[in-house]
Formats: sequence, C-alpha cells, structure tokens
Amino acid sequence: MHRITTLPNGFRIVTEPMPGLASAAVGIWVMAGARHERAEQNGIAHFLEHMAFKGTATRSALQIAEEIEDVGGYINAYTSREMTAYYARVLEADVPLALDVVADIVLNGAFDPREIETERHVILQEIGQAADTPDDVIFDWLQEATYPDQPIGRPILGPAERIAHYGASDLRSFVKGHYGPGQMILAAAGAVHHDTLVKLAEELFGQLPAFDMSVAEPAAFHCNERREIKTLEQAHFALAIEGPAFRDPDLFTAQIFAGAMGGGMSSRLFQKLREERGLCYTTFAQAGAHDDTGSITVYAGTGGEDIRDLANLTIDEFRRATQDMKEAEIARARTQMKAGLLMGLESPSSRAERLARLLAIWGRIPDLSETVERIDAVDLPSIKAYAEKLASEARMSMALYGPVATAPTLQELRERLVA
Repeated sequence: MHRITTLPNGFRIVTEPMPGLASAAVGIWVMAGARHERAEQNGIAHFLEHMAFKGTATRSALQIAEEIEDVGGYINAYTSREMTAYYARVLEADVPLALDVVADIVLNGAFDPREIETERHVILQEIGQAADTPDDVIFDWLQEATYPDQPIGRPILGPAERIAHYGASDLRSFVKGHYGPGQMILAAAGAVHHDTLVKLAEELFGQLPAFDMSVAEPAAFHCNERREIKTLEQAHFALAIEGPAFRDPDLFTAQIFAGAMGGGMSSRLFQKLREERGLCYTTFAQAGAHDDTGSITVYAGTGGEDIRDLANLTIDEFRRATQDMKEAEIARARTQMKAGLLMGLESPSSRAERLARLLAIWGRIPDLSETVERIDAVDLPSIKAYAEKLASEARMSMALYGPVATAPTLQELRERLVA
C-alpha cells in the first residue's frame, strides 16, 4: 500500500512497496517542463535535464555514472511538456545511494562551461536527428499548429538558434524559478521503506526554501493546418481532435474510444486503412492529456498518390463510429487499457512514475480499484455519445509532411466529419 508524506516546505514523498522484489526505482519528478518556459527559454528545461549528468559540486560526470553502475544500477532522466524526471533503479541496499546521487544532480548542478559546450553539441545533434525523422517532427508541427504561440505548443528540444546561446546563468535561472520543494515529488517503488526515505528526504531536501512557482499559461486548442510539401517516400498525416484534460470526467471515455479506433491490429483504423485497403504500414490513434487540455491524435503514413484517400477514410471511420460501434470493440479496448495498466504495475520504474504523476494531478493516489471501476464504467452508449460530440464539434488540427499536395484541407475534413 502506498504512503505519502509532505515535508513542511511542501516537498512530497510517495512510496509503494512491492513484496518479493529485490530492487527498487527511486526518482525526483519536478513539475517543470517545456510549457513552463518563456519563449526566450524554449528548450532550457531539456538542456537542464542533459546537464544533470555532467557533474555537480561534489561529483564529476564519471563519478555519477560509476557510483550507480558500480552497484549494478542505472540512472536516467526525461523531459516532457509538464514535467522533468530524474530516476534510478538499484538493489534494495543501494536505495540511499541512488537517492543521494539523484538529489545531488537535481540540486547541485555544476554547469561547467566546458560541459555545457559539449552537451550543447549533443542537443543540436538530437534536434538535427529529429528534423531528419518525418514521423517524429510531424508531431512537433502538429503540437505547434494546435497550440500556436503558446508554451505548450513549442518543441521540447527547443530551436537550434536558442540552444546555441544558452549558458550557465540561463540554466541557474530556470532552476531558481522552478525547482522549489513544492514542485518536487520523490517517488519510489519496489524494495523500499517509506520511513527511511522520508528521513533521507528531510536531510537532502528539508532545508530548501519554499516558493511559489509561476502558473503555466493556460492552453487554448486551435483548429489549424500545417502542410510541408517535400519529396519523400512517404506522405505523413497527423490529426489532433480536441479531447479532455487530465481531470476531465471524459478522459477514460476518450482513451477507450481512441483504443477502439486505433489502439492495435484489431482497431478500426488498422483494419480499414491497412488490412482492407493496404494504404499504410503504420497507423494508430491515442488519447493524450495535459493539465488543462488534451487531444486524440491519429497518425498514418502512405504514398503521395494515396494521401487523399487515407485522410478521407480516416474521417469516415470517425463518423461511422457514431453509428455502428459494437460492444465487442469497446470491451476489447477496455480490456487492453486495463491490461496495459496492470502489466505496467509489475515494473517498479513504471509504478514509481505512476505514483508521481497521479500525486501531481490529483494530490492523492487513487486506488487501483477506483481506476478499474472508471474504466469498466465506459459503455457503448457513452462511447457513441462521445463520438457524436466529436463529430458535431469537429475541432481538429492537422499536420502533413512529404508528397501531400493532393491531401484534403482541414476544412474539407471537418465538413466531411459533420456531414
């Protein structure tokens, strides 16, 4: 059973033991990501994450790696639009060491100018690689089209021209403004002991002064299209349909609907676009949510001569879902969602991340039975009602890349959906 403790300065500790495990996952989740950056800071949260492993006031980059790997563990980090995470996986006896190292890289970054230059080059290569990968870059373009001139719409990696000029003062400024104890969650799962971790957290984080972090700019979904015509083998098609935010009662309905539409080989889009028509190799739909917005995202790639048919058939499947969605499809999507949730809980790393995310969203950890009940409560009538709502409102954005000159416009697709 999970336990939660909040220190006087607002720092939170959440743990969940997993009997029978010899290892544990422990990490710090910071409620600061790309959407918390100002325009002139775009990419700084991700740059900061990279710098975490480049040395602290007391450890070199090599020492950080050696201390974790000497005990057979691993350490990693990631940046999202609303969160940055730093975490490690180690054996039970080495949990205090792992937390000490993670705390050190979060709180005491050295930001050595030489290391900044090295990592700047790495990030610029990462940006270049993403730009050369159409089925990666198209999602950044879709996000920018959906949330234009908003922090949540900017790329997590940031633009190369800004990355080229960030220095130690920029990194320290972001830490100072966003890495307060009230914005941090220590989450751990596996072979962990709550009271021990609370004591360690008090020593490492208890003296941090509390401060209020500036509130992220509210997100506003826009119906826009971005079309980049280029000679490529594939025409890439990505569509975003406005969906619910994290705390919206319709979130589970949207996730199950997306699963039925494009969550696997038995889904409607896979069967229609690939199996029946042979128009694509890959297609999927998924529901993604943020603090105050969300979307159902659809992706497929096809030949330039087929892009119009593919886009139109995708919309036709969404319209058809309002009329002939079957209970068996919803039951399958519900089961897939529950299986994914329960299988993920077998991993201490996945469980620690779930604890951090739920605590950040809800301020508590809903019981697993509560989540399963909400999934099971999604039935065919609620799915049909949700599909009809999407079709009637038709709030969508679209990104196209490659030989896409003949693709329908966003307006044409919206009119087709409500027809």
